[in-house]
Amino acid sequence: MSKRKPLVIVTRKLPDVVETRMMELFNTRLSAADEAMDQEALTAAVKQAEVLVPTVTDRIGKDVIAAAGEQLKLIANFGNGVDHIDIEAAQKKGITVTNTPGVLTEDTADMTMALIMAVSRRLIEGAKVIGADNTWAGWSPTWMLGHRIWGKRLGIIGMGRIGTALARRAKAFGLQIHYHNRKPVNPKVEEELEATYWESLDQMLARMDIVSINCPHTPATYHLLSARRLKLMKREAILVNTARGEVIDEGALARLLESGDLGGAGLDVFENEPAVNPRLLKSKKAVLLPHMGSATIEGRIDMGEKVIINIKTWVDGHNPPDRVLPGMV
Repeated sequence: MSKRKPLVIVTRKLPDVVETRMMELFNTRLSAADEAMDQEALTAAVKQAEVLVPTVTDRIGKDVIAAAGEQLKLIANFGNGVDHIDIEAAQKKGITVTNTPGVLTEDTADMTMALIMAVSRRLIEGAKVIGADNTWAGWSPTWMLGHRIWGKRLGIIGMGRIGTALARRAKAFGLQIHYHNRKPVNPKVEEELEATYWESLDQMLARMDIVSINCPHTPATYHLLSARRLKLMKREAILVNTARGEVIDEGALARLLESGDLGGAGLDVFENEPAVNPRLLKSKKAVLLPHMGSATIEGRIDMGEKVIINIKTWVDGHNPPDRVLPGMV
């Protein structure tokens, strides 16, 4: 492959240090405005780019890939999740897809733990009391009571990198670790975490005080937490999601929160982002964040460096280290 600089089109504003390095290494076209590309703009981009650098906000389905020119050979995704890209269609057209695994593990685990604390101890409600209107009348022994997390059971759905990192944090907070996964984790990890494996998700859900979703969104996990499964949870249990919104039936979740049949929810992701279910917005039992789980300066720079390595490896004529294949998602 020629050492010339390939045309790289970036769909969103990235950290300055990442953009600068990309400009040095490649013929890079940066995003002038930090707004998601619509389908027309994406289609125009894939007709020109040799390398496309999209993010989770870019829906690259069969139609967009079908419109791609023969020169497009690499989609170097800025992010770990690739459910917004039709991997199979890309492979059939000879387009390699890469992602940025591993670099967001600790950041997302931190945010998951923060949501567990925020919902259990009503932190957002409390913070709002002390504000411009200041309705706080002073300390009271029975006011703003939350729930202790020490000694509670945490059920983790998806014991991959993030699920395991969350488990380590949660164990330090005195939570008992339970998990559901396609298969048990390494026995040494299970022993370290004193974790209990559940082959049956239904059986685990019915027994947990806190449930955290840490699995990817795939056709198999769409609405994994269905109305039926959500009803299995304890009335006082809380549900936390920092993975993908599509894993939960949001309508069913909203109904359970309204009826008091679920204790609370902490959500960083939503089924139809950036739209949020109005019923969830009204719920006093839900802590809602705007997809901040991986939002650290360090994490974003690490993601950019992974993207650059994947592109540079491809330019040098080798398979990129973070290649994603259809069977992997």
